Order: sequence, then C-alpha cells, then structure tokens
Amino acid sequence: MSGGVDPAAEPDRGPPLLRDRGFRRFWLSRWASTTAGQMMMVALGWQMYDLTGSAWDLGLVGLAQFVPALLLALPAGHLVDRHDRRRVLLLALAMQCAVALVLAWASHRQVLGREGVLALSMVLGAVRAFQMPASQALLPQLVPMAALPRALALSSGAIQGSIITGPAIGGLVYAAGPQAVHALSAAGFVAALAWTAGLRPREVVASREPASMRTLLAGLAFIRQRPVVLGAISLDLFAVLLGGATALLPIFARDILHAGPAALGLLRSSPAVGALAMSVVLARWPVQRRSGRWLLGSVAAFGVATIVFGLSRELWLSMLALSLSGAADMVSVVIRQTLVQLETPDAMRGRVSAVNSIFIGASNQLGEFESGAMAAWLGAVGSVVSGGIGTLVVVGVWTRLFPALAARDRLVAESVATPPGASR
Repeated sequence: MSGGVDPAAEPDRGPPLLRDRGFRRFWLSRWASTTAGQMMMVALGWQMYDLTGSAWDLGLVGLAQFVPALLLALPAGHLVDRHDRRRVLLLALAMQCAVALVLAWASHRQVLGREGVLALSMVLGAVRAFQMPASQALLPQLVPMAALPRALALSSGAIQGSIITGPAIGGLVYAAGPQAVHALSAAGFVAALAWTAGLRPREVVASREPASMRTLLAGLAFIRQRPVVLGAISLDLFAVLLGGATALLPIFARDILHAGPAALGLLRSSPAVGALAMSVVLARWPVQRRSGRWLLGSVAAFGVATIVFGLSRELWLSMLALSLSGAADMVSVVIRQTLVQLETPDAMRGRVSAVNSIFIGASNQLGEFESGAMAAWLGAVGSVVSGGIGTLVVVGVWTRLFPALAARDRLVAESVATPPGASR
C-alpha cells in the first residue's frame, strides 16, 4: 500500500498523542484557529443582518466564501505539494489574522458596509482553500502512520469542540461590540500561528512538477484510480447531500417542536456534542478491523438517526437523534480521512486533500440547497425523512459499487513503519 505502509512494523499501541509535543502543538493550533474562525463568522453574520436586515445577504456571506474556495482548491493542492506545508499553513493563518484585524478596525470606526463584509468573506474563502489541504497533508508528517486514526479523531474533536464553544463565546463577547469579537479572533489566530511555528514535521520529497492541467487534475485522477478512496469520499458526499438537516433546524425548532431560539441553539449544537464524544471514544479505542463495514454502518446509522429526527415531536428526542447523527458522522469522518491519507503518497497529499475539500464543501453547501428544495416540495418533515431514507439507499448501492471498500478489513495495515524523524 502506498503512503508509508510497511508490512513489517507493529500496530499502534503508543502513548496518548497529546503527550507528543509536535502533535499537541498541531492540536492546539487547530483548536485556536477554528475557535477564532467560528467567532468571526458569528460576528460577521450579526453585522450583515444589522446592516441590511436581509436573509438573502446572510446567504451571500456563505456563498462569498464557498465560490473562491471551490475555484482555488485544485491550484491550492498543487501549491501545497510543491512547498513546505507548515509555511503554507502559517501564511493562511496570518492572512486570517489580518482579516480579523481589518474587521476590528472597520467595526470600531463604523466604516464596515455590506460590500466590505462580502469582500472580506471572499478573502477568507480564498485563504481557507489553502488552509484545509495544508493542514490535512501536514498531520501525517507529525505522527507515525499507525497512530493516524487516533490523531485524526483527536484533531476532529478539537474542531467539534470549537464549533460548540466558538459561537457561544462570540455571541457573549458581541455584547461589547463586533470589534471586540474580531479582536479576540485575531488573538486566536496569533496563538495558532505561535503553535504552528513551533512544529517540526518530518521532511518529505516535494513535488517538482511544473503547474499544468495534468498536475492540477492529478488529485482527481489519483482518486478515480483507487476504488477504496473514491468510494469513501463519494459515500460521504452523497450521504451528507441527502441526509443533512442543518438548514431546516429553524423550521423544526419553531413550527414542529414549537420551541424558541434557545431550542434552536440546542439543536444546532447537538451534532457537535455527539461528534466530540465519539472523537474521545475513537481516540481511546480506534477502529482497527472490519473498517469498511464500520464505515458503511456508520453512514447507515447517520441515515437512521436523520429519520428519527425528522419524525420526532419531542425536543429531547430530536437532540438525541442529532447527537447520534453527529457521533455516526465522526466515525465516518475518521475512517474516511485515515483511508485517504494511508492510500496517498506524501507527494500527492496536498492535491488529494484539496479534492477531498471540494467534496466536503459541495456536500455541505449543496446539501443545504437540497434540503430547502425538498422542503418546498415535501415539507420539512418529508425532506428530512426522505433524505435519511436516501442515505440508506446510498449505503446499499455503494456496498455493491465498491466491493473493495466494503471488504476492507484493517484500517491501518497490520503494521506501519514509524516515519524517520517523527516527533516524539
């Protein structure tokens, strides 16, 4: 198997990864930067709504970030493979810090308008097109490949924790003004920069191929030629596309559960709570055998939880169903990302991670559009329930389309070599 697999080494039974200085710095950097980004987006959303009072303009903030991220994903992956990934990540964090400082200044001077919010949102989207593949490709340079499932679980847990706490902190600080939120976000990015600057990843041979259409599309070609990777990535794409219910949560909170804004906040945080709890479990007891079945089973569980949420008329049951969907999704995320990293050689990780980020962004953004379109046709309950059923159908179809994925046993091969120079 490509990506550093060596059939002669021992399976991972190492000490807690957070004792490893290099991984601990990476984890803290990811937590700080994600928390800062979540706070910034809360403030930007409130500012845009205060400025225009338009739900359409709120949607434009997300679109302004998605479009440049989509357009730049493939060039970003090529750049990540040609240059020091740590430096690319540092530059992305520095740019986000600069945006936060500009927002703080403009908010304090009360000169930030609708066009300014959209322009800076586009900058953030462009920067994050480079941040995601750089961060994903950097992690295997910091830990032994055998420890990658645990590392991905802990790293994903940092993100989920930030998704829970970041908006809450941003909302509380916003009482002191949006400039205070943006200034605090800038401080978070400074902390992330400091932790990232201290990383000492093992060296890899960087790609020296000049930029061309072939090299830009190499990530897509690589994935297409590997059924396990293609099956895992596309399974997530269609499952989230059909089974996501986030966009409809306001409807469920007000019209179906007959609750208020506080209930909406609880519903929005429930998937992240389940995902965070599952990340702790997977960091302690990572999936080691029957990984293909675990992947397909977790996506099926996501579909079932989605159906339960759609049919629920009790707040506690709805929160439980969303928490279970988040936990199931975390299992899928960790297995999928581990498979992608293990099957990808070092020199291709940036481009493959960039393609993976396109799939993730498309599933989230198009999933919200699909939910809204289906809700207009079938109603909110019909949209969510049919989406959950569609996810179960996808699992059945993918089991037949990608038998190599369904038959995958060990997530990490029986043994993987500890990379030379890995931080300990």
